[in-house]
Amino acid sequence: MSNRRVLGACPVCGSPMQVTGLHCPDCHTSLTGTFNLCKFCRLNDEQQRFVEVFITARGNIKEVERILGISYPTVRSRLDGIIEALGYVVQGSRDKEEEQLDPAVRREVLAALDRGEISAEEAIRRLRGENRAADG
Repeated sequence: MSNRRVLGACPVCGSPMQVTGLHCPDCHTSLTGTFNLCKFCRLNDEQQRFVEVFITARGNIKEVERILGISYPTVRSRLDGIIEALGYVVQGSRDKEEEQLDPAVRREVLAALDRGEISAEEAIRRLRGENRAADG
């Protein structure tokens, strides 16, 4: 018996694959049709290994870092990638929030801070998109 794994995503376009046939090697019963794979089948081998480690570590990120020899940001990044691969939206990612700020606005705020026109607190508020006027 082969140890080949079912592909969860099409190697050409990345769309989810469907199983169209099943076979029992003991009694030779075959079943044909269209069957969807589970969400976890969409994960690549590296992602499945990460999920396995994450579960055995009971979600303890420090333990995941130790077992895999990776940093906290790498753990978070891989976890975000898995969340997205499972079809969910990653909520509360600070990096993604910061990416939404127009680069020209960011430069303008940092230049105003550099010139002393606004305080550091005001710069932080503006970079977070809180758009409050500077005090005084």
